[in-house]
Amino acid sequence: MHSITDWLRGLSGPVVYAVIGGMVFTEDALFFSFFIPGETAAVLGGFIAHQGGASLGWMVLVVVCAAVLGDSAGYEIGRHLGPPILRTRPLRRHAKQVGTVRDLIRRRGPAAVFVGRFIAFFRPLVPSLAGMSRMSYCRFLFYNALGGVAWGVGFTLLGYFAGVAYTRVEGMVGGVAAIAIAVIVAIALLVWYLRRHRSRDHEPSDDSGGRNP
Repeated sequence: MHSITDWLRGLSGPVVYAVIGGMVFTEDALFFSFFIPGETAAVLGGFIAHQGGASLGWMVLVVVCAAVLGDSAGYEIGRHLGPPILRTRPLRRHAKQVGTVRDLIRRRGPAAVFVGRFIAFFRPLVPSLAGMSRMSYCRFLFYNALGGVAWGVGFTLLGYFAGVAYTRVEGMVGGVAAIAIAVIVAIALLVWYLRRHRSRDHEPSDDSGGRNP
């Protein structure tokens, strides 16, 4: 985590937002969840905001917009390209899960768009399959926006508060380490003292003052 956040903090502000937003967008639009989970990007964005590398408000806005736009792009791809998408190698490997998503859309309709936002494998599939099913874009957009806002705000804040907890723990490490070292030294001295005391008790006593037979 440190290496990634240090790299991102070394970039200019707009580039940080672009990288996080790009990761969220490509996951939803281009099935990149197989390689870059969107939750990871959102949480990382919140963590960077806590570290001072970005504004929390702007980061939340970027993540939410990228999520909604990524789903909209996925919807358009599914609507215009259709079944050939299902014949791509990544989706052929997960034919059973694809069938589950299609059944979810068929039974739940637009509500599946909201629910799918919070399920990692479903997230990039639902928009495209919704487009293939010719779902009304207005209905799709409404549930897409609801899910994008709830998901984007939730996971970005999760990363932010994880950063708060991490900073507190990091600040405590020095004190905890000092206490641990002191305890170890005290135990070592106690063991050394007890062993020395026992060795003295087992030394043979000097009977030079006893009687001669």
